[in-house]
Amino acid sequence: MARNDVASMFAVALFIGAFAAVPTSVQSIGVCYGVIGNNLPSRSDVVQLYRSKGINGMRIYFADGQALSALRNSGISLILDIGNDQLANIAASTSNAASWVQNNVRPYYPAVNIKYIAAGNEVLGGATQSIVPAMRNLNAALSAAGLGAIKVSTSIRFDAVANSFPPSAGVFAQSYMTDVARLLASTGAPLLANVYPYFAYRDNPRDISLNYATFQPGTTVRDQNNGLTYTCLFDAMVDAVYAALEKAGAPGVKVVISESGWPSAGGFAASPDNARTYNQGLINHVGGGTPKKREALETYIFAMFNENQKTGDPTEGSFGLFNPDKSPAYAIQF
Repeated sequence: MARNDVASMFAVALFIGAFAAVPTSVQSIGVCYGVIGNNLPSRSDVVQLYRSKGINGMRIYFADGQALSALRNSGISLILDIGNDQLANIAASTSNAASWVQNNVRPYYPAVNIKYIAAGNEVLGGATQSIVPAMRNLNAALSAAGLGAIKVSTSIRFDAVANSFPPSAGVFAQSYMTDVARLLASTGAPLLANVYPYFAYRDNPRDISLNYATFQPGTTVRDQNNGLTYTCLFDAMVDAVYAALEKAGAPGVKVVISESGWPSAGGFAASPDNARTYNQGLINHVGGGTPKKREALETYIFAMFNENQKTGDPTEGSFGLFNPDKSPAYAIQF
Protein backbone atom coordinates (compact mmCIF):
# COMPACT_ATOMS: atom_id res chain seq x y z
CA MET A 1 0.00 0.00 0.00
CA ALA A 2 1.37 3.40 -0.89
CA ARG A 3 2.53 5.42 2.07
CA ASN A 4 2.63 9.21 2.15
CA ASP A 5 4.89 11.01 4.61
CA VAL A 6 6.58 7.80 5.68
CA ALA A 7 8.96 9.80 7.90
CA SER A 8 5.95 10.84 9.98
CA MET A 9 4.99 7.37 10.99
CA PHE A 10 6.39 4.16 12.26
CA ALA A 11 5.13 0.63 12.35
CA VAL A 12 5.20 -1.75 15.24
CA ALA A 13 5.20 -5.39 14.45
CA LEU A 14 3.57 -7.51 17.08
CA PHE A 15 4.85 -11.00 17.55
CA ILE A 16 2.09 -12.88 19.28
CA GLY A 17 3.36 -15.89 21.12
CA ALA A 18 0.25 -18.02 21.05
CA PHE A 19 -3.18 -18.12 19.48
CA ALA A 20 -6.05 -20.43 20.34
CA ALA A 21 -6.38 -23.20 17.79
CA VAL A 22 -3.27 -22.00 15.93
CA PRO A 23 -0.45 -24.48 15.28
CA THR A 24 2.59 -24.11 17.50
CA SER A 25 4.64 -23.63 14.31
CA VAL A 26 3.38 -20.04 14.18
CA GLN A 27 6.48 -18.02 14.95
CA SER A 28 5.55 -14.44 14.23
CA ILE A 29 2.41 -12.48 13.53
CA GLY A 30 2.89 -8.76 13.39
CA VAL A 31 0.68 -5.70 13.64
CA CYS A 32 2.01 -2.45 12.19
CA TYR A 33 1.70 0.73 14.21
CA GLY A 34 1.28 4.02 12.32
CA VAL A 35 1.30 7.38 14.07
CA ILE A 36 -0.38 9.69 11.54
CA GLY A 37 -2.97 10.88 14.01
CA ASN A 38 -3.40 13.59 16.64
CA ASN A 39 -5.14 11.40 19.23
CA LEU A 40 -2.85 8.37 19.57
CA PRO A 41 -1.10 7.11 22.72
CA SER A 42 2.51 8.11 23.33
CA ARG A 43 5.26 5.82 22.07
CA SER A 44 6.21 4.81 25.61
CA ASP A 45 2.59 4.01 26.43
CA VAL A 46 2.27 1.96 23.26
CA VAL A 47 5.42 -0.03 24.06
CA GLN A 48 3.98 -0.76 27.49
CA LEU A 49 0.68 -1.77 25.91
CA TYR A 50 2.43 -4.22 23.62
CA ARG A 51 4.40 -5.65 26.50
CA SER A 52 1.21 -6.09 28.51
CA LYS A 53 -0.22 -8.05 25.60
CA GLY A 54 2.86 -10.27 25.36
CA ILE A 55 3.98 -8.68 22.10
CA ASN A 56 7.71 -9.02 21.44
CA GLY A 57 8.36 -7.46 18.03
CA MET A 58 8.22 -4.01 16.44
CA ARG A 59 8.91 -2.26 13.17
CA ILE A 60 9.57 1.47 12.93
CA TYR A 61 9.87 3.23 9.58
CA PHE A 62 12.51 5.75 10.63
CA ALA A 63 15.08 6.12 13.39
CA ASP A 64 12.68 7.55 15.95
CA GLY A 65 14.66 8.31 19.09
CA GLN A 66 11.59 8.30 21.33
CA ALA A 67 10.56 4.88 20.13
CA LEU A 68 14.10 3.50 20.33
CA SER A 69 14.50 4.81 23.88
CA ALA A 70 11.16 3.35 24.91
CA LEU A 71 12.28 -0.02 23.56
CA ARG A 72 15.40 -0.31 25.71
CA ASN A 73 15.46 -3.57 27.66
CA SER A 74 11.87 -4.27 26.65
CA GLY A 75 12.59 -7.67 25.13
CA ILE A 76 10.97 -6.48 21.88
CA SER A 77 12.86 -7.28 18.69
CA LEU A 78 12.97 -4.56 16.05
CA ILE A 79 12.88 -4.01 12.32
CA LEU A 80 14.37 -0.55 11.85
CA ASP A 81 13.81 1.35 8.60
CA ILE A 82 16.23 4.06 7.59
CA GLY A 83 13.36 6.19 6.23
CA ASN A 84 12.93 6.88 2.53
CA ASP A 85 14.29 10.39 3.01
CA GLN A 86 17.64 8.90 4.03
CA LEU A 87 17.96 6.45 1.14
CA ALA A 88 19.95 8.60 -1.31
CA ASN A 89 22.28 9.89 1.40
CA ILE A 90 23.15 6.40 2.63
CA ALA A 91 23.52 5.13 -0.93
CA ALA A 92 25.99 7.92 -1.70
CA SER A 93 28.87 6.72 0.48
CA THR A 94 29.97 4.16 3.02
CA SER A 95 30.89 7.00 5.39
CA ASN A 96 27.28 8.25 5.33
CA ALA A 97 26.07 4.76 6.12
CA ALA A 98 28.63 4.45 8.92
CA SER A 99 27.43 7.73 10.42
CA TRP A 100 23.83 6.55 10.31
CA VAL A 101 24.76 3.29 12.04
CA GLN A 102 26.79 5.14 14.68
CA ASN A 103 23.92 7.56 15.38
CA ASN A 104 20.93 5.20 15.17
CA VAL A 105 22.09 1.65 15.88
CA ARG A 106 25.14 1.64 18.13
CA PRO A 107 23.61 3.83 20.90
CA TYR A 108 20.71 1.42 21.31
CA TYR A 109 21.98 -2.04 20.41
CA PRO A 110 21.87 -4.55 22.09
CA ALA A 111 19.54 -2.99 24.70
CA VAL A 112 17.21 -2.66 21.71
CA ASN A 113 17.23 -5.96 19.86
CA ILE A 114 17.48 -4.74 16.25
CA LYS A 115 16.73 -7.67 13.93
CA TYR A 116 16.61 -6.10 10.45
CA ILE A 117 17.33 -2.73 8.88
CA ALA A 118 15.13 -1.85 5.90
CA ALA A 119 16.62 0.35 3.18
CA GLY A 120 13.39 2.01 2.12
CA ASN A 121 9.68 1.19 2.04
CA GLU A 122 7.80 0.96 -1.28
CA VAL A 123 10.47 2.99 -3.06
CA LEU A 124 9.34 4.20 -6.50
CA GLY A 125 10.79 5.77 -9.64
CA GLY A 126 14.41 6.78 -9.94
CA ALA A 127 14.95 6.34 -6.21
CA THR A 128 14.90 2.56 -6.73
CA GLN A 129 18.44 2.88 -8.10
CA SER A 130 19.58 3.84 -4.60
CA ILE A 131 18.31 0.68 -2.91
CA VAL A 132 21.18 -1.70 -3.69
CA PRO A 133 23.96 0.84 -3.02
CA ALA A 134 22.30 1.73 0.28
CA MET A 135 21.99 -1.92 1.26
CA ARG A 136 25.63 -2.59 0.40
CA ASN A 137 26.82 0.46 2.35
CA LEU A 138 24.73 -0.48 5.37
CA ASN A 139 26.03 -4.05 5.28
CA ALA A 140 29.59 -2.74 5.21
CA ALA A 141 28.94 -0.25 8.01
CA LEU A 142 27.32 -2.87 10.22
CA SER A 143 30.16 -5.32 9.59
CA ALA A 144 32.80 -2.71 10.41
CA ALA A 145 30.96 -1.88 13.64
CA GLY A 146 30.82 -5.52 14.68
CA LEU A 147 27.06 -5.62 14.11
CA GLY A 148 26.99 -7.98 11.15
CA ALA A 149 24.28 -10.14 12.75
CA ILE A 150 21.75 -7.43 11.82
CA LYS A 151 20.39 -8.16 8.33
CA VAL A 152 19.64 -5.47 5.75
CA SER A 153 16.66 -5.62 3.35
CA THR A 154 14.08 -3.37 1.66
CA SER A 155 10.27 -3.42 1.62
CA ILE A 156 8.51 -3.61 -1.75
CA ARG A 157 5.04 -2.91 -3.07
CA PHE A 158 3.35 -5.98 -4.52
CA ASP A 159 3.32 -4.36 -7.95
CA ALA A 160 7.09 -4.85 -8.04
CA VAL A 161 5.98 -8.30 -9.27
CA ALA A 162 4.55 -8.62 -12.78
CA ASN A 163 2.58 -11.53 -14.26
CA SER A 164 1.33 -12.52 -10.82
CA PHE A 165 -1.26 -14.99 -12.15
CA PRO A 166 -0.81 -17.86 -12.16
CA PRO A 167 1.57 -17.53 -9.20
CA SER A 168 4.31 -19.53 -10.94
CA ALA A 169 4.47 -16.84 -13.64
CA GLY A 170 5.55 -14.17 -11.17
CA VAL A 171 8.57 -12.15 -12.28
CA PHE A 172 10.03 -8.88 -11.07
CA ALA A 173 8.82 -5.99 -13.19
CA GLN A 174 12.10 -4.07 -13.12
CA SER A 175 15.73 -5.15 -13.34
CA TYR A 176 16.84 -3.48 -10.10
CA MET A 177 14.91 -6.16 -8.20
CA THR A 178 17.19 -8.86 -9.61
CA ASP A 179 20.13 -7.07 -8.00
CA VAL A 180 18.19 -6.71 -4.74
CA ALA A 181 17.31 -10.42 -4.75
CA ARG A 182 20.85 -11.56 -5.40
CA LEU A 183 22.24 -9.30 -2.69
CA LEU A 184 19.72 -10.72 -0.22
CA ALA A 185 20.75 -14.23 -1.27
CA SER A 186 24.39 -13.41 -0.52
CA THR A 187 23.67 -12.06 2.97
CA GLY A 188 20.87 -14.37 4.13
CA ALA A 189 18.39 -11.54 4.64
CA PRO A 190 14.71 -11.88 3.68
CA LEU A 191 12.78 -9.80 1.16
CA LEU A 192 10.13 -7.64 2.82
CA ALA A 193 6.90 -7.52 0.78
CA ASN A 194 3.66 -5.59 1.35
CA VAL A 195 0.79 -7.83 0.20
CA TYR A 196 -2.84 -6.63 0.15
CA PRO A 197 -5.52 -8.96 -1.22
CA TYR A 198 -7.98 -6.17 -0.36
CA PHE A 199 -6.79 -3.92 -3.17
CA ALA A 200 -6.68 -6.79 -5.67
CA TYR A 201 -10.27 -7.69 -4.78
CA ARG A 202 -11.50 -4.10 -4.75
CA ASP A 203 -10.08 -3.50 -8.23
CA ASN A 204 -11.44 -6.74 -9.72
CA PRO A 205 -14.50 -8.05 -7.79
CA ARG A 206 -15.91 -9.62 -10.94
CA ASP A 207 -13.10 -12.17 -11.18
CA ILE A 208 -12.09 -12.46 -7.50
CA SER A 209 -14.60 -13.64 -4.92
CA LEU A 210 -14.80 -12.09 -1.46
CA ASN A 211 -14.42 -15.52 0.13
CA TYR A 212 -11.21 -16.16 -1.81
CA ALA A 213 -9.85 -12.78 -0.70
CA THR A 214 -10.71 -13.27 3.00
CA PHE A 215 -9.59 -16.86 3.72
CA GLN A 216 -13.14 -18.23 3.52
CA PRO A 217 -13.95 -21.54 1.81
CA GLY A 218 -15.59 -21.92 -1.57
CA THR A 219 -12.92 -21.18 -4.18
CA THR A 220 -10.07 -23.32 -5.44
CA VAL A 221 -7.65 -22.09 -8.09
CA ARG A 222 -5.12 -24.40 -9.76
CA ASP A 223 -1.80 -23.24 -11.14
CA GLN A 224 -1.58 -25.24 -14.36
CA ASN A 225 2.16 -24.69 -14.62
CA ASN A 226 3.05 -26.59 -11.45
CA GLY A 227 -0.19 -28.24 -10.27
CA LEU A 228 -0.37 -26.33 -6.97
CA THR A 229 -3.85 -25.40 -5.78
CA TYR A 230 -4.85 -22.23 -3.96
CA THR A 231 -7.80 -21.60 -1.66
CA CYS A 232 -6.94 -17.98 -0.79
CA LEU A 233 -5.66 -14.99 -2.70
CA PHE A 234 -2.99 -14.22 -0.10
CA ASP A 235 -1.15 -17.47 -0.81
CA ALA A 236 -1.29 -16.89 -4.55
CA MET A 237 0.20 -13.42 -4.16
CA VAL A 238 2.98 -14.57 -1.84
CA ASP A 239 3.91 -17.46 -4.12
CA ALA A 240 4.14 -15.03 -7.04
CA VAL A 241 6.85 -13.23 -5.05
CA TYR A 242 8.65 -16.53 -4.45
CA ALA A 243 8.44 -17.30 -8.17
CA ALA A 244 9.94 -13.92 -8.98
CA LEU A 245 12.79 -14.57 -6.57
CA GLU A 246 13.48 -17.88 -8.29
CA LYS A 247 13.58 -16.24 -11.72
CA ALA A 248 15.98 -13.63 -10.33
CA GLY A 249 18.37 -16.38 -9.30
CA ALA A 250 17.58 -16.19 -5.58
CA PRO A 251 15.41 -19.23 -4.77
CA GLY A 252 16.68 -19.44 -1.19
CA VAL A 253 15.62 -15.94 -0.14
CA LYS A 254 12.74 -15.98 2.33
CA VAL A 255 9.82 -13.57 2.18
CA VAL A 256 8.58 -11.58 5.16
CA ILE A 257 5.14 -10.01 4.72
CA SER A 258 5.85 -6.55 6.04
CA GLU A 259 2.27 -5.27 5.63
CA SER A 260 -1.11 -6.89 5.05
CA GLY A 261 -4.57 -5.91 6.20
CA TRP A 262 -8.14 -4.97 5.38
CA PRO A 263 -9.90 -1.65 6.06
CA SER A 264 -13.05 -1.42 8.16
CA ALA A 265 -14.40 1.75 6.47
CA GLY A 266 -13.84 4.16 3.60
CA GLY A 267 -14.31 2.08 0.49
CA PHE A 268 -15.79 -0.86 -1.38
CA ALA A 269 -16.01 -3.99 0.83
CA ALA A 270 -14.38 -2.05 3.68
CA SER A 271 -16.35 -3.07 6.77
CA PRO A 272 -15.65 -4.28 10.29
CA ASP A 273 -16.93 -7.76 9.43
CA ASN A 274 -14.70 -8.12 6.37
CA ALA A 275 -11.71 -6.66 8.20
CA ARG A 276 -12.16 -9.04 11.12
CA THR A 277 -12.63 -12.02 8.81
CA TYR A 278 -9.51 -11.21 6.82
CA ASN A 279 -7.22 -10.40 9.73
CA GLN A 280 -8.35 -13.33 11.88
CA GLY A 281 -7.98 -15.56 8.84
CA LEU A 282 -4.47 -14.23 8.27
CA ILE A 283 -3.49 -14.85 11.90
CA ASN A 284 -4.81 -18.40 11.75
CA HIS A 285 -3.34 -19.15 8.32
CA VAL A 286 0.29 -18.08 8.11
CA GLY A 287 1.67 -20.67 10.50
CA GLY A 288 1.28 -23.24 7.72
CA GLY A 289 2.96 -21.18 5.02
CA THR A 290 1.89 -21.28 1.37
CA PRO A 291 1.47 -24.12 -1.14
CA LYS A 292 4.95 -23.38 -2.47
CA LYS A 293 6.65 -22.88 0.90
CA ARG A 294 5.15 -24.93 3.72
CA GLU A 295 6.85 -23.11 6.57
CA ALA A 296 5.70 -20.43 9.00
CA LEU A 297 5.52 -17.07 7.25
CA GLU A 298 6.53 -14.00 9.24
CA THR A 299 3.67 -11.56 8.67
CA TYR A 300 2.74 -8.09 9.84
CA ILE A 301 -0.89 -6.93 9.86
CA PHE A 302 -1.49 -3.29 9.01
CA ALA A 303 -2.38 -1.58 11.31
CA MET A 304 -2.59 -1.20 15.05
CA PHE A 305 -4.71 1.99 15.20
CA ASN A 306 -7.14 3.86 13.00
CA GLU A 307 -5.32 7.10 12.12
CA ASN A 308 -7.25 10.34 11.66
CA GLN A 309 -4.63 12.36 9.77
CA LYS A 310 -3.79 9.96 6.94
CA THR A 311 -4.19 11.22 3.39
CA GLY A 312 -4.62 9.48 0.06
CA ASP A 313 -7.06 6.64 -0.43
CA PRO A 314 -10.15 7.07 1.82
CA THR A 315 -9.49 3.65 3.37
CA GLU A 316 -6.00 4.64 4.57
CA GLY A 317 -7.06 5.73 8.04
CA SER A 318 -9.30 2.74 8.68
CA PHE A 319 -6.97 -0.26 8.73
CA GLY A 320 -6.64 -0.29 12.52
CA LEU A 321 -7.36 -3.22 14.77
CA PHE A 322 -7.81 -0.70 17.60
CA ASN A 323 -9.23 2.74 18.12
CA PRO A 324 -6.95 5.49 19.46
CA ASP A 325 -8.32 4.92 22.98
CA LYS A 326 -7.00 1.34 22.70
CA SER A 327 -10.46 -0.21 22.49
CA PRO A 328 -10.80 -2.87 19.75
CA ALA A 329 -12.22 -1.73 16.42
CA TYR A 330 -13.69 -5.23 16.14
CA ALA A 331 -13.15 -8.55 17.85
CA ILE A 332 -9.83 -10.20 17.04
CA GLN A 333 -8.19 -13.10 18.85
CA PHE A 334 -4.48 -12.94 19.55
